[in-house]
Amino acid sequence: MDYKNKYLACLLGGALGDALGYPIEFMSKSEIVSEYGENGIRDLSVDKKTGKALISDDTQMTLFTSDGLIWSHLRCSERGIGSYEGSGTLQSYYRWHYTQTGTVCNDCWLEKQPHETENYIITYDKTIMEYTELFARRAPGNSCLSALAQGRMGTIEQPINNSKGCGGVMRVAPVGLFLHKYPEEAMDHGMKIAALTHGHPTGYISAGAFAVIIAELINGKTLVEGLDSSFEMLRQFDTNRETTLALKKAIELANTDIDTSKAIRELGEGWIAEEALSIAIYCALKEKDFKKALQLAVNHDGDSDSTGAICGNIIGAKGGMEIIPQIWLSQIELKELILDIAQKLYQVNDYFKML
Repeated sequence: MDYKNKYLACLLGGALGDALGYPIEFMSKSEIVSEYGENGIRDLSVDKKTGKALISDDTQMTLFTSDGLIWSHLRCSERGIGSYEGSGTLQSYYRWHYTQTGTVCNDCWLEKQPHETENYIITYDKTIMEYTELFARRAPGNSCLSALAQGRMGTIEQPINNSKGCGGVMRVAPVGLFLHKYPEEAMDHGMKIAALTHGHPTGYISAGAFAVIIAELINGKTLVEGLDSSFEMLRQFDTNRETTLALKKAIELANTDIDTSKAIRELGEGWIAEEALSIAIYCALKEKDFKKALQLAVNHDGDSDSTGAICGNIIGAKGGMEIIPQIWLSQIELKELILDIAQKLYQVNDYFKML
């Protein structure tokens, strides 16, 4: 199985869904129709200044999650101790926070990254902080900003707030990629990484379920099979109810002939974790075509870029690079960085599996 192909498509798919939905993130469905026509937004909006379709904070944080996982894994492998959360991913999020605010909320992120030295298998021509595009403010989530500004680590046991906003779930596809051979660990670390900034159980449990779904898609399972795996793991948690019900409702609606706009309204607007995930799942089940699934995922009242990003991660992980429209691929901002990060995430994962 070509895992690398799916890694690339998952992150690119998420970026494309994000970019498609970003221009209409704060628009109602009626405003979208008024601006773009009866069928809503259909193609990427290309920025006049850069000539690229702009990504939002969703893809920014997904890239920083990927970079943090690589950093964490190399540091833990060197030292023999540590965690994906506290040994790199949190520090990577501090870096993202700096790109958005210009303030250093915790100076531990300044520590030199292992993969910046010649002693490690992963080397970068440019570190992630050298991409000036990542310093653009693209409506960063308040929960993420305020949690990181505290300069301490949010955990499941000691939550940093009571937020279940979608900012935890929309960024954890890389966890499913990196830990695809171990879906139980993908669940665990998906939750823990979301809990760095989102302390409500549904905020991090939805993220864990999403990581499992991505992991199983990489492993060659169908989306339905991936959902079954997530349900099995969700049963381990007393606080799974909101996430479980939202996902089951998405499946139920996808199996009916109800109007898609009405179905999405029933699932919510996507501002909170379980709604964003369930809308993305519904669209991925309802539409097999990449562009049609993303168009469905963004044209609604609500958080269009997040639902588009999550749906794009899912469709990409399921179908691989072959399904990505070439014209969209040529237009997406930071395509080279996205491909490079995905490749390195795969490379370090594959290397350490052989040790």
